[in-house]
Amino acid sequence: MNDKTANFLSLFASSSTLICCALPALFVAIGAGASFASLITVFPFLIVLSKYKIYITLFALVMIGIAGYANYKSVYLPCPADPEVGKLCMQTRQRSRYVYYFSVILFIIATIFTYLIPGLI
Repeated sequence: MNDKTANFLSLFASSSTLICCALPALFVAIGAGASFASLITVFPFLIVLSKYKIYITLFALVMIGIAGYANYKSVYLPCPADPEVGKLCMQTRQRSRYVYYFSVILFIIATIFTYLIPGLI
């Protein structure tokens, strides 16, 4: 699996964790349960996704781990000797790292709102 694919899948997985699990908890935490109820009428698949939140979270964690390993491995690979292509290679690696960090932050926020905040309320 190459770096771009792993990062895309980790971003997708962490976003799905945010949508399925953290969004309902956030609405309830801010007292917007009625707004969430109307959102469910528009997007009924959110109920099905919420039933499988543990599996979705585990899948996201695995994908983030794979993307982290791919990013770590690609840091030590050489870029082409051509200056322009080498510069593009380094820019792509940097963007890839930013996408990965964004995925990790998104996953952490979603996990906090899914599992920690409801226990405190």
